[in-house]
Amino acid sequence: MGEEDDQQSPLLKSISSAGASQQAPPKRTGTQWTAVAHIITGVIGAGVLSLAWSVAQLGWILGPVCIICFAGISGVSTFVLCDCYRYPDPEYGTTRNRSFMEAVKFYLGEKQQRICGVFAQESLFGTGIAYTITATASVRAILRSNCHHQGGYNAPCQYGDSFYMLLFGIVEILLSQIPDFRSIEWLSIFAAVMSFSYALIGSGLGFLKVIENGTIKGSISGVPASSNLKKLWLAFEALADVAFAYPYTLIVLEIQDTLKSSPPENQTMKAASLKAIVITTFFYLCCGCFGYAAFGDSTPGNLLTGFGFYEPHWLVDLANACIVLHLVGAYQIFSQPVFATAERWFAYRFTDSGFLNNHISFKIPLFSTFRLNPFRVVFRTMYVVSTTALAMSFPYFNSVLGVLGALNFWPLAVYFPVEMYLKQKKIRAWSREWICYRTFSCLCLLVTVVGFIGSLEELTSARSSDEKLM
Repeated sequence: MGEEDDQQSPLLKSISSAGASQQAPPKRTGTQWTAVAHIITGVIGAGVLSLAWSVAQLGWILGPVCIICFAGISGVSTFVLCDCYRYPDPEYGTTRNRSFMEAVKFYLGEKQQRICGVFAQESLFGTGIAYTITATASVRAILRSNCHHQGGYNAPCQYGDSFYMLLFGIVEILLSQIPDFRSIEWLSIFAAVMSFSYALIGSGLGFLKVIENGTIKGSISGVPASSNLKKLWLAFEALADVAFAYPYTLIVLEIQDTLKSSPPENQTMKAASLKAIVITTFFYLCCGCFGYAAFGDSTPGNLLTGFGFYEPHWLVDLANACIVLHLVGAYQIFSQPVFATAERWFAYRFTDSGFLNNHISFKIPLFSTFRLNPFRVVFRTMYVVSTTALAMSFPYFNSVLGVLGALNFWPLAVYFPVEMYLKQKKIRAWSREWICYRTFSCLCLLVTVVGFIGSLEELTSARSSDEKLM
């Protein structure tokens, strides 16, 4: 439901831990540029590393065009969502919807909110799996880079996945005991700096490689495949990978709730979104196009770990170290909402349980007293173990990103924002505007379907190939 007071809920209050609501929220002081910073932090992540491969599968025309089209789709879905923050008037309405889930319940009802919640939690859980795979690939890339630097490019530098995934999981089990979002603000800032760093290094290395080659590689049709059907599956998977890299609708209303009300929040948020999408698209086009121009048909699935780049090895190592550090923090940022949702549900169902409500306090040298909750330790440990186990079972970077991107693109980035906007504006059925938005939603659904089919086919093929080799 909406809120009518003028006090701000914390960013991501809808998915923060239970104790957060007991503290007095700060006043809204956000500006257009703080909103731009929040958006870019939320958007630029591991998805940028797959864009060179995506452009390579689609070719020199469809590749860049698809990146720009997804930028446009993100812009449209964000703009309509911005108008759903206040009700009944998008600029001066007294009712505020402070989060995506809150808005879905307010406009579409509790049943739709439950459906949306399933997709939202699945998206967050899936991102944890993707980040485990990506971080492990970067650790292996650092080891291989140093091995090739010392033994030559033909040296047999092979490293497995499982051991490093287990190490990453152990680190995340420890970090998962951090109570809630309010306790990881420093981790979020650190992760954002790291994501900018490796995106810049990846773009720069691609650009320098093009200059070194003295030619722009690639073709209009993209990388050739063994058959037309195989080419189609790879193109669909590439679409899904781009879909994974863009949408940020889950955090739009939370960011908008941080903004000052003069000028109206929806105007400020639309301006911030436009700037952020332009900046993000520039980064994406640089990474995608420079990577494809540098390597052509040999473009790796992950620009910084597939070993298109060998030198300067220290810079490649630095970029991959930034990826690992970013994903260590980002994993927690995407996992804390799942922790909070589960812990609130269990606390509601088992109000008198000592296992849920009791805490063990102990003093950590040089730090304040730390309170450990038995249920938190068990549940969060099992959560990290489950994402690690699934990552070990399906360690296929592009296919996993594609499945996640396709599965969540239409419902979270298009369907729910459009449906809420139609309700908010009271747009009459079969009017010209209604038909336009319905057509837009149906076309995006088609992208989700073909992207999911292509990614799932490639995922199962990769898994079958690995099983045959065992």
